[in-house]
Amino acid sequence: MDLEFGRDMRSPQRDSWKTTLLLAYQSLGVVYGDLSISPLYVFKSTFAEDIQHSETNEEIFGVLSFVFWTLTLIPLIKYVSIVLRADDNGEGGTFALYSLICRHANVSLLPNRQIADEELSTYKLECSAERTDKSRIKVWLEKHKKLHTALLIMVLIGTCMVIGDGVLTPAISGLEFSLSKDHREYAVIPITCVILAFLFALQHYGTHRVGFLFAPIVLAWLICMSALGLYNIIHWNPHVYQALNPCYMFKFLKKTRKYGWMSLGGILLCMTGSEAMFADLGHFSYSAIQLAFTSLVYPALILAYMGQAAYLSKHHDFYSNSQVGFYIAVPDKVRWPVLVLAILASVVGSQAIISGTFSIINQSQSLSCFPRVKVVHTSDKIHGQIYIPEINWLLMILCIAVTVGFRDTKHMGNASGLAVITVMLVTTCLTSLVIMLCWRRPPVLALCFLLFFGSVEALYFSASLIKFLEGAWLPILLALFLMAVMLVWHYTTIKKYEFDLHNKVTLEWLLALGDKLGMVRVPGIGLVYTDLTSGVPANFSRFVTNLPAFHQVLVFVCVKSVPVPYVFPAERYLIGRVGPPGHRSYRCIVRYGYRDVHQDVDSFETELVESLATFIKLDASYRCSEASGAGDQEEERGARLAVIGSSRASYDIQDSVQHSSATSVEMTMTTTRRRSGDDDGSPGGGRAKQVRFFIDSHVVSPEAADSKQVAEELEALAAARDAGTAFILGHSHVQCKPGSSLLKRLAVDVGYNFLRRNCRGPDVALRVPPASLLEVGMVYVL
Repeated sequence: MDLEFGRDMRSPQRDSWKTTLLLAYQSLGVVYGDLSISPLYVFKSTFAEDIQHSETNEEIFGVLSFVFWTLTLIPLIKYVSIVLRADDNGEGGTFALYSLICRHANVSLLPNRQIADEELSTYKLECSAERTDKSRIKVWLEKHKKLHTALLIMVLIGTCMVIGDGVLTPAISGLEFSLSKDHREYAVIPITCVILAFLFALQHYGTHRVGFLFAPIVLAWLICMSALGLYNIIHWNPHVYQALNPCYMFKFLKKTRKYGWMSLGGILLCMTGSEAMFADLGHFSYSAIQLAFTSLVYPALILAYMGQAAYLSKHHDFYSNSQVGFYIAVPDKVRWPVLVLAILASVVGSQAIISGTFSIINQSQSLSCFPRVKVVHTSDKIHGQIYIPEINWLLMILCIAVTVGFRDTKHMGNASGLAVITVMLVTTCLTSLVIMLCWRRPPVLALCFLLFFGSVEALYFSASLIKFLEGAWLPILLALFLMAVMLVWHYTTIKKYEFDLHNKVTLEWLLALGDKLGMVRVPGIGLVYTDLTSGVPANFSRFVTNLPAFHQVLVFVCVKSVPVPYVFPAERYLIGRVGPPGHRSYRCIVRYGYRDVHQDVDSFETELVESLATFIKLDASYRCSEASGAGDQEEERGARLAVIGSSRASYDIQDSVQHSSATSVEMTMTTTRRRSGDDDGSPGGGRAKQVRFFIDSHVVSPEAADSKQVAEELEALAAARDAGTAFILGHSHVQCKPGSSLLKRLAVDVGYNFLRRNCRGPDVALRVPPASLLEVGMVYVL
């Protein structure tokens, strides 16, 4: 089914202030939970090194200065002011940046790319084609194929680190900082495991419900931190604001030297959760996330850190490795209520990265970089809110395993810090490319962005990497494992496509089948699924070789992903002929964005038949208008694909899209020869099972609609629809060529085949009913 696109199809500027406030409130419980609980462990993790305290308070003021400027430069300036603007039609994350770059430069490794995809409404470019200049950077990137692979690997590294952070962040609980040492061993681990299980059990309710449930907790926690911070500042040290002077950072590093540099690994934890603002952008909106951070989250965090520093500056006796924490700065009268609220906030803190993990795995799956998993869209209103059951329970198991295995939040913090800073470095590099290639800004500006923010993050990265043996090895290990899975799946998928492309059969072979003795056309519609956008796939030739019969109406269906977050229902389908009209063979290319939900089979079947009927009438009208130049039309007709707009598509900006789809039909058909047959198409959005053949009278001439040939073709289509539909899919087995390297045999014969057998098959992903499924065995020798 197609979701109602709702808010996502509107630009952020059109959101009413009520909608923005509501989304900003919801974002507190989803996006900012992780960032808001960072004061619980930043000072403790920072002073875990051998840093000696002096009466001048230069150490504590230096740390506070680092925290303030880190929060200001990275979350506030980099993310809220710059990176969040690099959205892909409202979607964020590393794959959103990658899809933006792929649309503005020919660096995509997706095999079945078409010129027709560029005509999609969501395939918008910041500059028109006439203004596009071939910069040296763009030419250099497009020329070297190894750079395309390097760019994808960098994106996958960022993706793997986000998933790794999704394992680590829920395991870091505030419980250990609040209980005495005697209670930690037998109380913290079981309680934390129970809380984690409860948290992951809530995920199937959806982001919007979880957001409403958790938002009051985060809001109360932010207000509590602000009040405690103001109290400590006023009561203990009103002059703590002097630490905001950046000179204290240099004094801190000069005085503490090596240990001060190593302590940066604890300071960077103050910005954990910043990447979630970008990764979860599709769940909310830019204005909502910006409003929540600038008006509430950022001031509350600054007050909380200043309050802790003010208290520690006057209580030197607490300045020891085991006592520098959040709770020592809480007055005794309110310590237990604050403790309860902190525990609840710690649970909520995991939600941001869990939601981000769901989003980024869905994106990577759509771009053939992750095995097929079930994606459940939890909201009919907001398109980007999803839930992935397999990933949810796998994350829960890994989180509990990390909690039981580490038993130490210091090591968990080191691991989480390395994962977070690696993702930030990848985002900085990709955003610098977006500035040059997509925003058309001077390369000097992109270089300044890269050097300024990259140098800050590289400093923190080096401090985290030095703690490899103290927990930082875990995200590296998780990232290597996930990278291996993604690269094996992507590599084998590309090689399978190349095998299909090399072994496809010609159109002449298909047309000659009808003349062969014993070949039968049986009633019904046969949907032959393939990854190819042209030609006849080898699995169909194998099918008719073993079973000399095929359906009266034959449709070659290609379900493909395009580098956009979503595709309008009126632009989803490309419809064309395979052979002459009398052969009753067609091609249908179904296009989905990396955030789209796939249709159920009834809806797809109904829309496909309606679109075929509309295309038949449209094609007849086009052939009549081109009758004078029929000399070269027959060959061209087999390659022509058309976009057919729907007057029944269900989404909020219905009128504007109907208008654009109605005009796109005429433009597509007239630009066929110039674009070598690569055009766009879309079906009707009918909801009922009953098929209705309908087309606007101003698009098709009455002469074409009443012609005998069109009537016969429509009758044959209706009869085939009544006879039933069969879905023909290839059941593939992949193996390496003899003499292949050991690494390739391990990747393909062992790795890919294991993933294929234990993940969802194409029939499940395409929602094909088992009773109508015909599988054709295919052996891929790569």
